[in-house]
Amino acid sequence: MSIKSLFAAKDMTQGAPWQRIAEFSVPMLLGNIAQQLYNTADSIVVGRYVGDNALAAVGSASPILNLLLALFVGIATGAGIVVSQNFGAKNREGLTKSIGNCIALSVIATLLIMIIGPMVSMPLLQLLGTPESIIQWCADYLNIYFIGIVGFFFYNMLSGILRGLGDSVSALGFLCVAAILNVILDLVFVAGLGMGVPGVSLATVIAQGISAIFCYMKLRSMSDLFDLNLKSCKFIPKVAGRILKIGIPSGITQAIMATAGMVVLNLTNAMGEMVIACNVVIMRVDGFAMMPNMSFGQAMSVFTGQNVGAGKYDRVKLGTKQGTLMAVGFSTVITLCILLFGHLLIGMFTTTEALIDLAVRMLRVMAIGYICVAITQCFGGVMRGAGDTVTPMWVSVISTIVLRIPAAYIIAALTKSAEHPHGNPIALYASLMISWTLGAMISAVVFKIGKWKSKMMNSNVNKF
Repeated sequence: MSIKSLFAAKDMTQGAPWQRIAEFSVPMLLGNIAQQLYNTADSIVVGRYVGDNALAAVGSASPILNLLLALFVGIATGAGIVVSQNFGAKNREGLTKSIGNCIALSVIATLLIMIIGPMVSMPLLQLLGTPESIIQWCADYLNIYFIGIVGFFFYNMLSGILRGLGDSVSALGFLCVAAILNVILDLVFVAGLGMGVPGVSLATVIAQGISAIFCYMKLRSMSDLFDLNLKSCKFIPKVAGRILKIGIPSGITQAIMATAGMVVLNLTNAMGEMVIACNVVIMRVDGFAMMPNMSFGQAMSVFTGQNVGAGKYDRVKLGTKQGTLMAVGFSTVITLCILLFGHLLIGMFTTTEALIDLAVRMLRVMAIGYICVAITQCFGGVMRGAGDTVTPMWVSVISTIVLRIPAAYIIAALTKSAEHPHGNPIALYASLMISWTLGAMISAVVFKIGKWKSKMMNSNVNKF
């Protein structure tokens, strides 16, 4: 394979399914790891150079950030699916219109968040009972992120388009450059200039903006597949509506997860700064543990989307089996590494021994759940790629709202003591393990029932 072809769009409707999925998933995995480095670098730098309270501030801001951005991340997911289906169908006109309207939607989303975000950040932090010792840091972190949100939106949308075209390598390359820049800027702004928590937010905003510029330049060079100019970005309600129809349920799924995180965060905040900081560290390590699952889930969406567009439904079924087996294998290895080397991983974020010990114990509680998520992500990816984004949304509602939140509060109530007046921190992580495990079972059942199959057979990819 030549260097040029490595960074080109890839047709996933040909060749062995497992090979096409692996070729897409490995760069996708590395890209997701680079993406995770944004927040991880933030946490390591503030934890080391500012302190545990600053580490807690970054973590307390994250659920609010995830909630306000969730819907728009879902739209990017819908964009990737529509693009992959049109690419698989070799529909140049549909591809051009889809990409143009993705960009138009990104502009609208950016303006909305730049206005709404700074207005609601402090009220939400107060509503969640964020400790006074960190609340201003949290607000500063969020406001800088929201004002500079353009890079985040356009990177996610444009990289989603590249992945829909089967090109996960270019997105990886651009993101790695941005991740390295983010770490450098973190050190300059926080360690060098003493900007504290706002410094890591500013570094992330700048790095994401640069990665978005690289993605746009790459798309501009792919004129053999589609047109990308001001005219092609004209807003077309029918095209935008299809992107939103597919993307909004995915966005709601993300919002549900973020909302659940915020509800549980209220319980976390009540347990004090030590537990808040522990939660931040665990979620950073958890982010890496989830990477294979997320990568294979996204790969299955693109693989399914392209093959649905091409009308190759048997390949979808075979690819599902092979992709899920690979995802479970990867997740098992990553989980074992976390169990064996968890102490070293946690030690990257803090030197406080009590915090390290607490975080390691909680990681062990969650461990088996990662393998279950691999199944949920792969089945969900296939359903989304076929155009059924509603079923995965309901799976998320059940596993997070119906299962996780009540479980967290019930376990907390049952484990109250003099040492833990608001409940043992194990409640936060045992509830996650329960929801992940039962969520995988539910995903397997609804996948077998197969509403997604009728969506696949009735795809309207060529009806723009």
